Amino acid sequence: MAEAGSPEKKTGAKKEAGEKKAAPKGKGKGSASSSSIKIAAAGETRVSPSNKEPRLKTHYRGKVVPSLMKQFQYSNAMEVPRLVKVTVNCAVKEAVGNPKVLDGALEEIMAITGQKPVLTRARKAIAAFKVREGNAVGVMVTLRRARMYEFLDRLMNVALPRVRDFKGVNPKSFDGRGNYSLGVREQIIFPEINYDKVDKVRGMTVTITTSAKNNEQARAVLTELGMPFRK
Repeated sequence: MAEAGSPEKKTGAKKEAGEKKAAPKGKGKGSASSSSIKIAAAGETRVSPSNKEPRLKTHYRGKVVPSLMKQFQYSNAMEVPRLVKVTVNCAVKEAVGNPKVLDGALEEIMAITGQKPVLTRARKAIAAFKVREGNAVGVMVTLRRARMYEFLDRLMNVALPRVRDFKGVNPKSFDGRGNYSLGVREQIIFPEINYDKVDKVRGMTVTITTSAKNNEQARAVLTELGMPFRK
């Protein structure tokens, strides 16, 4: 039998204390793995669940593809023009003298699109505008797949109808290669923007890139998706 001050008893007491400290840590790890909770990364927002595709993409597959195959006499569904990407670009001229202005624009574009934008920098120096090569002059984000469809859905069905005296978008803003661009004068038309935190009204350019070969095909696919063109 070990005495009160013997090395065997001290070693046993230390081992027992170590097991008690390690027990809560192991328990927490097991509970975290069993719950399988995913924490969103910085700038990441909620998109459609993995087992459910965006509403606009479902509409494209179910109605747009058959309609365009009949209209243009396509023999294969893969010939039908599709959306490739959506680019949102916001130029901030005040950033030349005050780069901190870009923080507000970056947060607003991130709230609107659900993806963290990147800074756009001047490619060349322009002395008349006091712009140096490499200066940050705006923010830009490129959307693909689920976020692209969800952004277009909100843009066409929620944001654009909130424009004052809205009569439709310009049907001639195609570049001849199946791409369409439209300008938004105010970012406050998007419901994700908090009016109390807006420091200045800013505009942006939205460019929709499609796989269409000409303007006619691009206009047809956007019309079928619900783009409100001016008549």
